[in-house]
Amino acid sequence: MSLWSDFLEHADRPAWKWTHYMAAYERHLARYVNQSVTLLEIGCGQGGSLQLWKKYLGPFAQIVGVDIDPACEKFAESQIEVWIGDQSDSTFLDALVEEFGPFDVVIDDGSHVTSDVVASFEALYPHTTGIYAVEDLHTAYWEPFEGGLGRDDTFIERFKRLVDELHAGYTHGALAPTRFTETTLSMHVYDSLVVFEKGKHVHKHAPTIPSVAKRRPAYLRAAHALVTRLMG
Repeated sequence: MSLWSDFLEHADRPAWKWTHYMAAYERHLARYVNQSVTLLEIGCGQGGSLQLWKKYLGPFAQIVGVDIDPACEKFAESQIEVWIGDQSDSTFLDALVEEFGPFDVVIDDGSHVTSDVVASFEALYPHTTGIYAVEDLHTAYWEPFEGGLGRDDTFIERFKRLVDELHAGYTHGALAPTRFTETTLSMHVYDSLVVFEKGKHVHKHAPTIPSVAKRRPAYLRAAHALVTRLMG
């Protein structure tokens, strides 16, 4: 069974997700299937996506839903906890981390308002060990969501700056490495969805296999030596 087929066959509480998200989520979440995993979803909707994650990830998964609407409390069931609170409230988020963290997976499908998305990211990313996803980022281009093309404070523009931060170690001091640099393995951009993958870095190097090096033309050996020197 795939996440896509689980979605199509889901027959309980309504779930609403863009179809192209399913392949992306399966790509990033497959490693957690039937593992002891804690997934936090901001924004409960009508409760269906919480059930979808539970079904896909299996019997050892702890699903935590967050919503500002008290009516969402009724979505709690076996393996699913629901907390009511504001995704931009640092005190509430700290309590959430204290109770359930660190999180293997965080999915922000909340208000989609820029300031809320940024507040949640700043509070929860340091307490995420695996995947952090932000959905529906087309709203970053819409004024009612504090968005706009090229507007400096949107999460889209923040994401672009984080690309530089990911590569800070190569800037020869122009940009100092940060905790984000040290704990982020990759950044993935899909249509209106971004996914960060976290993990522990090992020593970065570009080794030359001796048998291959002997067959390289001199100009390629020189280029490789230059890259190695620049990487330090």
